[in-house]
Amino acid sequence: MQRLALFDLDNTLIDRQAAFHAWAEEFVTDLGLDDKALTWLIFADAHTSGPRGPFFAAVRNEFDLTQPPEDLWQQYRRRMPELVSCRAENLAALRQLRSAGWRIGIVTNGMTDNQKGKIQRTGLDALTDAWCISDEVGIRKPDPAIFQIIAQRCGTSTEHGGWMIGDDLTLDIAGGHGAGLHTIWLHPTRSPHKFVDPPPDFTTATVTDAVQILLTHDGLTP
Repeated sequence: MQRLALFDLDNTLIDRQAAFHAWAEEFVTDLGLDDKALTWLIFADAHTSGPRGPFFAAVRNEFDLTQPPEDLWQQYRRRMPELVSCRAENLAALRQLRSAGWRIGIVTNGMTDNQKGKIQRTGLDALTDAWCISDEVGIRKPDPAIFQIIAQRCGTSTEHGGWMIGDDLTLDIAGGHGAGLHTIWLHPTRSPHKFVDPPPDFTTATVTDAVQILLTHDGLTP
């Protein structure tokens, strides 16, 4: 099996949840809102999937704002890359993987400006061979086609196998499996009652541990 490792971005390589919390605190402070507003934002974000357009329409209505939802969304996309971080140990793990001859790609759902900004600001652009953002290509995970695109950008094909590492059982694990990839599910704080079909090949808590799994199973079928 070829040395191809594809990683999710948000809450896999970077701590998107912490960045959103920081953004929400700024938003509440700037508007002079209270702690209930902060709780509402965090709860609403956790229960919103897909593009953020509907989320910001709900924000506008909830707080009786005059700004159009699209303006709120654009402001959010400009600020989030400034708030995200990538743990030093994650960066070190990617360096180790590259030193072992692996090709590394990032495949993420989201808006191009927002996600590309996160990749570049955290230095992930220098440690990966390519990235693929759903808004850019018009295809979202778990569609197998987006995994095929990122593999091609890394100079290979999913037909030769590889790995997908991410925190979402549907988008990353089922999606990666549907594209013919082995999978590692990151679950630092939770565990499902049962896996969706198919289950991941491995589960672990950190990117560092995931990379060690890849290095241990280099060239082998798990």
